[in-house]
Amino acid sequence: MSNKFDVLVIGGGPGGYVAAIRAAQLGFSVACCESNPYADPKGEPRLGGTCLNVGCIPSKALLHTSHLFAEAAHGFAAQGISVGAPTIDVPTMIRRKNTIVDQLTSGINGLFKKNKVTLLKGHGVFTGGGEGAWQVRVGEEAIEAGQVIIATGSRARHLPGVPVDNKLVCDNVGALDIDAVPKKLAIIGAGVIGLEMGSVWRRLGSEVTILEALPDFLSVADIDVAREASKVFRKQGLDIQLGVTIGEVKTVENGVSVAYTDKDGVAQHLEAGRLIVSVGRVPNTEGLNAEAVGLKLDERGRIDVDAHCRTNLPGIWAVGDVVRGPMLAHKAMEEAVMVAERMAGQAGHCNFDTIPWVIYTHPEIAWAGKTEQQLKADGVAYKAGKIPFMANGRALGMGDTTGFVKMLADASTDRILGVHIIGANASELISEAVVALEFGAASEDIARICHAHPTLSEVMHEAALACDKRALHL
Repeated sequence: MSNKFDVLVIGGGPGGYVAAIRAAQLGFSVACCESNPYADPKGEPRLGGTCLNVGCIPSKALLHTSHLFAEAAHGFAAQGISVGAPTIDVPTMIRRKNTIVDQLTSGINGLFKKNKVTLLKGHGVFTGGGEGAWQVRVGEEAIEAGQVIIATGSRARHLPGVPVDNKLVCDNVGALDIDAVPKKLAIIGAGVIGLEMGSVWRRLGSEVTILEALPDFLSVADIDVAREASKVFRKQGLDIQLGVTIGEVKTVENGVSVAYTDKDGVAQHLEAGRLIVSVGRVPNTEGLNAEAVGLKLDERGRIDVDAHCRTNLPGIWAVGDVVRGPMLAHKAMEEAVMVAERMAGQAGHCNFDTIPWVIYTHPEIAWAGKTEQQLKADGVAYKAGKIPFMANGRALGMGDTTGFVKMLADASTDRILGVHIIGANASELISEAVVALEFGAASEDIARICHAHPTLSEVMHEAALACDKRALHL
């Protein structure tokens, strides 16, 4: 095997493996190195990164199983279906999740072979070099590459004084492998991971308490969506406490003890069988030996890049969770394609203003573009159209009418500025909004497009009509 490549990608997660494949498609000789075995039984490095192994994919498998369980327990009767009281076999649920992960991660190996990407086993560490000839050690091998793409991703942020063993105290990794339904589950952090994992175990029977430091719930989302979500999740049985300060966390005979101060300054105490810590993520930059080549990092430990993911060093790029912007797998993939195409002299781009956000609870939450509070803060005059799923025939037929679609458009130009959805299949519906935002569409453009009937997408159509106060079905 040659030790010289046109492109070396460090990291095999969504950003890394996509960058490697696209660069190979464009005619570069490409190698991708990965060292993390995750839960590989043979201890071999596994492609797919956090997303495929211990993030997006396995969590969605658990969410789907738990949703079916909840439907069988609480939703079937209203449709005339009687199945008796359902039971959950947690080990089978976990094995199914693992099978899906194995299938997808092994599939990336197949894609590498198809596209002639060389897989190097080991972590990439810069040892020297310069423009056109960067030197990186991967395991025991010395590699030289004309260009390097860093895609080392992120890891869970842990709280000081709260040791994570992924048995009683879990981060995102341990949360996906809990082997029995805990009677009580405590979660620190009401972000995406906290809400999704809280939903899984609440549906399966846990008493779930979520402790959040911020005073407002889902402040990153549109205010109307956040209010609706707060109401719905509490109705589902999630005990969400805001404005808390975490104190001592320790293991006890029956699980974990969490001391905290509530929003009123009153000392509280919570005991639970398991604790999930979901307080954000930090970039993986420590093992790169960045100082050896003068690679610039910002104050948060992320690699400093420009709008096209170039670092301060010629021929070194960085994408995904290790750089600025939202830590989302699809954002990493978009950056990866952009970088590969820019290396080939093409005009690849990534529009950070149209990246969709999704929370896979039930109802799902999804949005793209500006929130109403952002538009107000920026002094932008806007108009809004908001239509509930309750007014939609397909949603009624599905028995899934919670939530709404909210569209925000410029008051003078009618250009769509943001779309916010809470409801069934929001993760799929948001793609229409992304297309509209990307190509500068107006609400009138969506209003003039024929949407199939009966479909959930008609709520998007009605929201566009509602921007000009001419909704037809409300």
